[in-house]
Amino acid sequence: MLHQALVALSLLSWLGEQPTSATALEPIAWPAMETIAGWESPWVLSMNAPDPQAKEIVRSYLTNLAELGFDPEAQGLWLQTGATAIAVNQPYQPSPAASLTKMATTLAALEAWPVNHRFTTRIGHTGTIENGVVNGDLVIQWTGDPYFVWEEAISLANTLNQQGIQQVTGNLVILGEFSMNFEADAYRSGELLIQAMDINRWSDEVYYVHSTMPPETPAPTLAIAGDIIVQPLATNPLQPQWLVQHQSLPLVPLLKAMNIYSNNAMADQFARALGGANTVAAKAADRTGVPVSEIRLINGSGLGVENQLSPRAVVAILVGIQRDLRPNGLSISDVMPVFGQDEGTLIYRDLPPQAALKTGTLNTVSSLAGYFPTRDRGPVWFSIQNWGGDLELFRAQQDALLLALQEHWGAAPPPTTFAPKVIMGQPPYVLGDPSRNVSEP
Repeated sequence: MLHQALVALSLLSWLGEQPTSATALEPIAWPAMETIAGWESPWVLSMNAPDPQAKEIVRSYLTNLAELGFDPEAQGLWLQTGATAIAVNQPYQPSPAASLTKMATTLAALEAWPVNHRFTTRIGHTGTIENGVVNGDLVIQWTGDPYFVWEEAISLANTLNQQGIQQVTGNLVILGEFSMNFEADAYRSGELLIQAMDINRWSDEVYYVHSTMPPETPAPTLAIAGDIIVQPLATNPLQPQWLVQHQSLPLVPLLKAMNIYSNNAMADQFARALGGANTVAAKAADRTGVPVSEIRLINGSGLGVENQLSPRAVVAILVGIQRDLRPNGLSISDVMPVFGQDEGTLIYRDLPPQAALKTGTLNTVSSLAGYFPTRDRGPVWFSIQNWGGDLELFRAQQDALLLALQEHWGAAPPPTTFAPKVIMGQPPYVLGDPSRNVSEP
């Protein structure tokens, strides 16, 4: 029965699904694996068997860093195939993870909302509309869309133009919070919205963004005469007549965009919407079974050395993301940059093709985590967390380590279940898509 349970665990790992217990991520000794009944597949044994050569490759990597003057005790590493930790270094020690923190934020978001969740932004007005003129205020109510950018605002203004609205005699009233172009300040975001809605106010940047949108995209002309008023939502005395409900991209492509560009503002917005960094850490610990003492966060982005994760926690979080996405026909490749497909922070790197990877960088921190496909071991999960100085050297050493391991195990295309379905910039994941502007009844 024990052997059958171990094989079942291995199968779950191959499929990208693991139990929440942290014991699934502990180094596992397999002295009795040779006694397993003959009906059990050889690849199960291979994927979970110890690998002295892989350990030696990792040992050489750490020795090389030591010879270059970097303390091995400051370098965290966890390398896992199947359910087995093949090689580790400082595996349970939290260390500055930089933007690997965004993996915890990603897992917490997937726990909090369904994969197709959309954040809505409502636009309405006070007063009357006569001959295309709003004799009153334009009102906006935002519910946390972290990717409300120029394209979205242009598309929204075009929809209002199509409804016949050309001018607003009053103010732009923001109910509660509002963020556009990753600006935290609601007033400044309002200024950007007014600019986006009227071609007569466009800067060169807005003209450029518009040029990247589909050729048939109109240039809006919606002039707002008044000022910007930011009004607390709880004390709102207005009774606006709602015109349009703008829907964000679904949750999964929002997370993908956040991770491709390692966008700190998006990550921190997600964390605020989730209830703060402590909530993100608690959700990640609960879902993975890793002690919260190995998940120390002060925000959702990783900005600051106080954001610390152990290598074990990072890999457990990655596996947790894969497990949460699988029932929806998605994979970790749909929320992380894929090397060879998505540039972002992976540009100028030399990494295994089709690997789903997340980088992290601070002044003295360089981290890299994710999975890469292999012929002999299937998906290989890892976290490398370097601390101590030369970022370019750390990156080169990380790349060389992964390529050496892939050569050892053999290059292979990703399993079907890891093939990305979300391609940013391709339908239906296009910024400024007018179909996401829905007229209010």
